[in-house]
Formats: sequence, C-alpha cells, structure tokens
Amino acid sequence: MRYLLSLLLCLLAGAAQAAPAKAYLTIIIDDLGQSTERDQRTLALPGPVTMAIMPDTPHATDFARQAHKAGKTVILHMPMDPATGAYAWHPGIALPELAQRLDAALNKVPYAAGVNNHMGSRMTSQREAMAWLMGELQRRHLLFVDSRTSAATVAAAEAQKIGLAHVSRDVFLDDVRTPEAITGQLRLGVEMAHKQGSAVLIGHPYPQTLQVLEREIPRLRSQGIELIRLQQMVAERSNQAMPGHGSHGRYSNR
Repeated sequence: MRYLLSLLLCLLAGAAQAAPAKAYLTIIIDDLGQSTERDQRTLALPGPVTMAIMPDTPHATDFARQAHKAGKTVILHMPMDPATGAYAWHPGIALPELAQRLDAALNKVPYAAGVNNHMGSRMTSQREAMAWLMGELQRRHLLFVDSRTSAATVAAAEAQKIGLAHVSRDVFLDDVRTPEAITGQLRLGVEMAHKQGSAVLIGHPYPQTLQVLEREIPRLRSQGIELIRLQQMVAERSNQAMPGHGSHGRYSNR
C-alpha cells in the first residue's frame, strides 16, 4: 500500500510539472480608425483584443462605437511628438493647450477606457507634461498604457507615483512586417508571460499581423496562456514594473 501511495504521488507530481503554468497575455492593436477594412478585420479577432484608436482618422468615432458595442476595450491612441497633427502633444506646448488637445481627442474616441501613446519618443520623456497627464487621467478615471517607444520614457513612472492604473508594453509584434518575424515576436511574448506571469503585446493592423493573430490566438490556451482584457492585466500587475522596465517593481526612470 505504501508503495502504491508513493507511486501515485510521483505520478501526480510529474503531471503537475508537465502542465504549463497559467500565464496572462494582453494584446493591443494600435493605429485603428484609418481603414474600415482593417478595422473590421481587427474587430473580428477572437478574444479580448484591445482597440487603440487614433483621434485624427476618418472612422475614429464610428469605430469606437462599434468596438464598444462588440464588447471590446477601446483606448485612445494619443499622438505624441514626433507624431504630428491637430491633436499631437509636443514639448514646449503649454499645459492648457495640451489639455485642450486631450479633450478634443477623447471626444473623437468615445467609450475610451484609457490612453496609450502613439509615437511619443520625445514627449514621453517630458516629466512635467507626463505628471500632469497622469493626474488628469486619474481625475477622469481612465487608465494608461505606456507604449515604451523610448527607453527614456517617464510616463509609467509618473503613473506609478500617484497610483494611476497603468501597464507598460513588453513586446512590439511587428517592427518587422513578415509573418515569420511576427510569429517569433508572439512566441517571445508567450515565453515572457510564462517567465514573469504576464506580458503586454502591441501590434498594428497590418495584413501580416492580423494573419498571424487569426491563426495563433486560438492556440494560446493550449500553450498555458490566457488572453485577458486590458483592465484585468492592470489588476494583475497592480501597478508594478516588470523586470524589463525597472527593479523590485519600481520603474527605473524615476
């Protein structure tokens, strides 16, 4: 009997080791609102994929409403320097003008649960403006996603200082626009999620990206990955920096 009990315990331990640990993934698709065809294909992706909609696009408002009705999370993809246009934030612009541009952009993208930066390699390093933005988002009960288009970003650090609900991007899916490269980046995200418990991926509505996601999202569960809503990822991370963004849960650019 003792032998059988030991054997059973060994088998159970082996099964536990073989089973993949639960890990979480959030996928955000940027630059939406420009093309009805690409928007609709993105909207049809399986699972809780987040729709990041640019305010200065012809279909921004209509698509935000469609995405919300479809149960997707909508966020404002806010243009920041070096991005240009009527809504873009640039260093040197006074805070009242930045506030007006944020107001106008949010009006163009209804149902936005939060904001992430479009470009912004220069703007997200501006501490005063980022501190103001995080305070304003907190006042509006909106979350923030730091796209981390530059290692010099202080945006997430400023969000963390005031306890604003936020996350930071871990992997860009499609800097190289080939199915092979995008598949590799998705695999990197899966490995990262298993290693640190979660990963936030950002991609774009390129045909190659959508092709890979249409094929691979249904396979995530068999890899021990749960695709979750952005809001759940914020709760999962509890405003802590991941190892690639800082140490001991604090962002390096403080």
